Amino acid sequence: MDARMVFIDTVTSYEEQAWNAAQLREPVTEPRVRLWTYRVPGVVLGCSQAALRERLVAGHALAGSVVQRGSGGGAVLTGPWMVSASVVLPPDHPLLGRSTLSSYRWLGALHAGLLRDAGIPAYAIPPEEVRLRPGDARLKWACYGGLSPWEVVVGTRKIVGLAQLRRRTGVLMTSGTLIAPPDWSLLCGALGQEAADAALLDDCTTSFAQQLGAPVLAEVLAERLHHMLTDVLGAASDAFPPRPPGPAPLHFPTPSH
Repeated sequence: MDARMVFIDTVTSYEEQAWNAAQLREPVTEPRVRLWTYRVPGVVLGCSQAALRERLVAGHALAGSVVQRGSGGGAVLTGPWMVSASVVLPPDHPLLGRSTLSSYRWLGALHAGLLRDAGIPAYAIPPEEVRLRPGDARLKWACYGGLSPWEVVVGTRKIVGLAQLRRRTGVLMTSGTLIAPPDWSLLCGALGQEAADAALLDDCTTSFAQQLGAPVLAEVLAERLHHMLTDVLGAASDAFPPRPPGPAPLHFPTPSH
């Protein structure tokens, strides 16, 4: 029997969003963590993007794969090129800080540390730097077309996006890490955006594969991310077996900078 532990669920974007929405229906009493990747591409719109949904191109391959999340921000193209995390916290958890903005800091720093451990010179971008680097106005509709405080960048290019949803019952924090270059033309085509926006999104984003010069399995990244999150949170997960006594070291390809 294969006793290898599984740290990630392969789902559709609809299944991920359904799990996220269910977490805050009852009071959250302890941290929960779940990690995701996706069997097929999908589009997740921010809560205020109803108008963009109306632009959905009928008959497009992704027309039936568009869902809307409870948190704000721009459109996200999910797919096998992404590893996402859902972190659910009680409303009084100490990592939530004094404001919505400051609550992102620990999560951005954790992801940046994970990338640096892999040899990628990433950092969580602070609010004052975001103000000095306004994004391209043509990409305001896309999550990865702009930067928000404490999201993770390599140089000027975004690699991890963050979002947050607060309710009286608890707080949902989510992240999406690009492990390979997304097919941005799929996103632009589905939402009726300019075809040139795909090249702009390529220019302002990067991924594990691009930085390391070799592919990275979602499962490899998820194992390390799961251990880091549960170390910080002491979190439970209904998706995976209990954590082993200590993780074996994980090895990423040597960066080819």
